[in-house]
Amino acid sequence: MSFELSGKVIDVGPVQQKGESFKKREFVLEVTEAGNSGREFVDYVKFQCIQDRTDLIDESFLNENVKVSFNIKGNRWEKDGKVSYFTNLDAWRIEKAGAEDAPADDFPPPLLDDLPPDNDEMDDLPF
Repeated sequence: MSFELSGKVIDVGPVQQKGESFKKREFVLEVTEAGNSGREFVDYVKFQCIQDRTDLIDESFLNENVKVSFNIKGNRWEKDGKVSYFTNLDAWRIEKAGAEDAPADDFPPPLLDDLPPDNDEMDDLPF
């Protein structure tokens, strides 16, 4: 399952190497929502980026508003006969606020003159 959540980055942890082949980086998003009574509620949501996605975020994101796309991962862990369950929010894309409005590259949008001809005009082409 894939989800999205928007808020302000208030903490970015260092990359943590866990064993020889696993690394992760955690960060916290402050999410503010208005309740029915007009009161604001603030939640602090911790995400993790794992493996090659640890470079999606760094300290330059602090105090920035972002939209995080993430998956929910649940795991079961057993040690000495005791079973524990834990849930992780695995971020796979992080966009700074307004990034979706920015152009994807430096090329301007096509003009009407730049559009390909209609199908009738394409029949006359020699190839």
